[in-house]
Amino acid sequence: MSKFDKFEDILVWQRARELVNEVYRATSTGKFNKDFGLRDQIRRAALSTMLNIAEGFARRTNKEFAQFLFVAHGSVAEVQSALYVALDQHYVSTDAFSILYKQCTEISQMLTGLIKYLRST
Repeated sequence: MSKFDKFEDILVWQRARELVNEVYRATSTGKFNKDFGLRDQIRRAALSTMLNIAEGFARRTNKEFAQFLFVAHGSVAEVQSALYVALDQHYVSTDAFSILYKQCTEISQMLTGLIKYLRST
């Protein structure tokens, strides 16, 4: 099993938590807040990223942990895709889009690295 004592110690979980907070902040105002479908979907995808990291860790085997990290990886891609809709609908500025998208990319890369590590041990 991995070298973490608790899921809160996992750096990618910490970054996913930051992403959740930023997504909630971005979706809480203006037109974005009124587009219930997109708002709720992007929030659920961001939450799914963070929650699947924690749930996978709790499974206590590298194989299951890696499987949940794959799900988290898919969820962070879903956030990125939803961000394009938000940008196209002018719910977020280009700068806000870029910041959130970059956070997602970093999380995606971290998840990929952790998956590779787990599969090699």
